[in-house]
Amino acid sequence: MKAVMYLRTSSATNIGGDSEDRQKEAIAKYADSQGYEIVSGAYDQAVKGSDSIHEREGFAQLIQYCVENDVTIILCENASRFARDVIVQELGYRELKKLNLQLIPVDAPDYFTGDSPSLNMIRQILGAVSEFEKSNLVSKLRVARERMKAKTGKCEGRKNLKELMGDTTFINMIKQVKLLRKHNKTYASIARVLALKGYCQPQTGRPFNQSQIMRLIKRG
Repeated sequence: MKAVMYLRTSSATNIGGDSEDRQKEAIAKYADSQGYEIVSGAYDQAVKGSDSIHEREGFAQLIQYCVENDVTIILCENASRFARDVIVQELGYRELKKLNLQLIPVDAPDYFTGDSPSLNMIRQILGAVSEFEKSNLVSKLRVARERMKAKTGKCEGRKNLKELMGDTTFINMIKQVKLLRKHNKTYASIARVLALKGYCQPQTGRPFNQSQIMRLIKRG
């Protein structure tokens, strides 16, 4: 199975030291033991561990490489090398999971799927925030529908995807889907590429699922 590696140093003083070699050695050793073939990598130099994954040039390019080449495994030396802040860790891991990318710290492969008290607490907090935002959105939509009904005597019907996204955005997205399918990309990889380019479900902001991609292909 193919995989990529991610390296990071938080201080410019570490550049040129043994940090890069140490990280590569640990990742290569784990990859060999698990039968992974490392096909690419990224090295963010002098990048803080508290920075979002979207603010890291190397990591952003690595995600794009994975999406475009159907690679789903990202290896790093340890969780703190990915991010030192546990909230940044969890948020980053969730973002990768939406793209069907699996992050594996080689010193503790089950770190993100494990059952540590600190991660459980973070997940519960993030879950509560997500549920609040969802409930708040539902409430706002209900109030808007009731206001519309009181004003016009009827409620606006459910909009289709083209109406929600707008004609231009929808047409451009369909072109992307056709092009990717022409290159024999799987439904899952098409969804990842679309998400990377900003084409997501308009009501939730989540990447399209495989059945939705199938319908888009048929519709297009």
